[in-house]
Amino acid sequence: MLALLERPQDWRYGYELMVLTGIASGTLYPMLIRLCDQGNLEAQWVPSPHESRPPRHAYRLTPSGIALARTIESDDVRAANDGKGFAI
Repeated sequence: MLALLERPQDWRYGYELMVLTGIASGTLYPMLIRLCDQGNLEAQWVPSPHESRPPRHAYRLTPSGIALARTIESDDVRAANDGKGFAI
């Protein structure tokens, strides 16, 4: 969610999120689906810029997703300052 929070109004592809976060597709895509189901993320099909390739899913945060991501970001900053956090 923090990777999406960097540009919350922009549509981001799953592959781009994999590269940014280092999360494997088998973990990332189920997370994205759950976030969509919970109303924190919206998804849409985007035509591929390459004629022979299928459309791709793009994702962006909803207003409730932005609020949740900001809460997570704030909690991570506090945890890092306490020396008890983990890298995201």
